[in-house]
Amino acid sequence: MVSPLNQRRLHQFKSNKRGYYSFILFSFLFGISLFAEFIANDKPVIMYLEGQFYMPVLFDSTEQELGGELPIEPMYKDPFIRELVIEKGGWLIMPPIPFSYQSSDLYMESAAPAPPSLRHWLGTDDAGKDTLARLIYGFRLSVLFGISLTILSSIIGVAIGAVQGYFGGYVDLFGQRLVEIWTGLPILLILIILASVVKPNVFWLLGILTLFSWMPLVGVVRAEVLRTRNFEYVRAARSLGVSDSAVILRHVLPNAMVATLTFLPFILSGAVTMLTALDFLGFGLPLGSPSLGELLAQGKANIHSPWLGLTGFFTLGLMLTLLIFIGEAVRDALDPRREIAANYQV
Repeated sequence: MVSPLNQRRLHQFKSNKRGYYSFILFSFLFGISLFAEFIANDKPVIMYLEGQFYMPVLFDSTEQELGGELPIEPMYKDPFIRELVIEKGGWLIMPPIPFSYQSSDLYMESAAPAPPSLRHWLGTDDAGKDTLARLIYGFRLSVLFGISLTILSSIIGVAIGAVQGYFGGYVDLFGQRLVEIWTGLPILLILIILASVVKPNVFWLLGILTLFSWMPLVGVVRAEVLRTRNFEYVRAARSLGVSDSAVILRHVLPNAMVATLTFLPFILSGAVTMLTALDFLGFGLPLGSPSLGELLAQGKANIHSPWLGLTGFFTLGLMLTLLIFIGEAVRDALDPRREIAANYQV
């Protein structure tokens, strides 16, 4: 059951129309991207053949299982495969966008990159890959990467800030010095050096960026914990013999999390921007991965094909704008001064 305080915060969040509708739109777009395999794919969503149903988007089949000769995965857009299925009284349903992020169009009528058309709604890149398909997959990858990085960074930043603020003294002193030294490290230069040594992938980038993304939260959590640790109920819990870990988790962190939550949408937008920048520079995800940064790099390399750069620019701009609006709405909803003003008006 939602507490009265959280009900007021939820009402305050909804009263910010710009942030509330941005949250709905962002959730809608992200929800659609989660089903990218069913929206943009070169495999049928469902196929019926010889009394059996198949879902090639989820489970791989071989050409031999369809009555062919080769023990490899069939190319369902090949006229031979389609005729083979139809001759046996079967049928198949293709996704609305019959291209995956990694499949090239072998039957294009124009040279790549092809302009927008009924076949390719946002055109293709210089490898003949559908831009809209790569955009959907790249949007999902960017958001999932940003969410994962935000969660990991928040756990580390909150833990370090809580320990510094709660214990204070030399722990806080040495902790602050280490944070200052760590903050001064050139993140981009370190990533470039490591990318030349280790082949980057999603988990490698996530681990490296996590090491440098927790620092903005330390100062906020530390300040809140320094203020909260002197409250009477915290001092009473400590005098009763409650362990330090229990006091931090039960009494101190709930107060500090209010200020922390306001930073999460901004950390998410920063994570998406960082991944996009690394992909644009060529130090991000492996070659061929769906990425907004790679789409922007395609636009830079193909100035004569403006749909590539414009697609990446407007997508990234819309995503970051929605996240900023959501962050502002969350900040206003958790602002205690607004809660006091709302109670006064009531």
